[in-house]
Amino acid sequence: MGRKRKGRDISGWLVVDKPAGMTSTAVVNKVRWAMDAKKAGHAGTLDPEATGVLAVALGEATKTVPYITDALKAYTFTVRLGQATNTDDAEGEVIAQSDARPSDEDIKQALPPFLGDIMQVPPKFSAVKIDGQRAYKLARDGEEVELSARPLWVEELILVDRPDADHVVLEMTCGKGGYVRSIARDLGEALGCHGHVKELRRNWSGPFEAEDGLSIEQIDEMAKTEALDDYLHPLETGLSDLPELKCTLEGATRLRNGNPGMVLASGVEYGDEAWASFDGKAVAVGIYKSGELHPSRVFVT
Repeated sequence: MGRKRKGRDISGWLVVDKPAGMTSTAVVNKVRWAMDAKKAGHAGTLDPEATGVLAVALGEATKTVPYITDALKAYTFTVRLGQATNTDDAEGEVIAQSDARPSDEDIKQALPPFLGDIMQVPPKFSAVKIDGQRAYKLARDGEEVELSARPLWVEELILVDRPDADHVVLEMTCGKGGYVRSIARDLGEALGCHGHVKELRRNWSGPFEAEDGLSIEQIDEMAKTEALDDYLHPLETGLSDLPELKCTLEGATRLRNGNPGMVLASGVEYGDEAWASFDGKAVAVGIYKSGELHPSRVFVT
């Protein structure tokens, strides 16, 4: 029998403004320690040198992580033109160079093909698994890595600044699984000059904004105190993209036991995914069918 995990039974979301030089896993471990939480996870990895919003789920909120992972996200990033690297960012080794520099108009005209439903090949140095192993591990070991293209929805990609001939600042809003490094790499190739990400910041992810995030220094200052609890968002925030259906006490009891429960439905159709609430608190997520919610995830409160 395994040891019981120590810590508080605390649930909710803590928004962190991740600094450069720290892994997403390290941020989660920091939050879990600071809040003395039994369980923690995050919704969407940021590269170590990237900054911005990293939403950390605690306790029962970890069950809502997939809905934040699937939500739209927005980034501001700087592309270094004229150089390609083996990691598609500034941490890698330069593998190709060019003296060509596109004009602002050239860049604007190159952006439309990156909008809408596109196919994107992830960077070789990424967490994508190949035969059970992470691509970045294979790449570090010197093995040849071949990754398949994956679908990505890009809602917006715009030029916001051109500091100098070598750099361009872009903003992108995209769906799940997008690699900004791949956008920079492929844009550089389309412009005939190569390119890689020099700086990257995630501005928002679903309902969470970087400007509302705590710094690591703030988390350290408030660690192990009730002051940090005041910044916790309710787990229901992670369900903001799903319709809410209210249920009776009887319906809530049935749902908590894993059975279909009666809900008051409005604006949903048969087969829609939704979440049920009782007294404003999430009870379960599931599929709506004929006046009942059939639960797929149940929240323990």
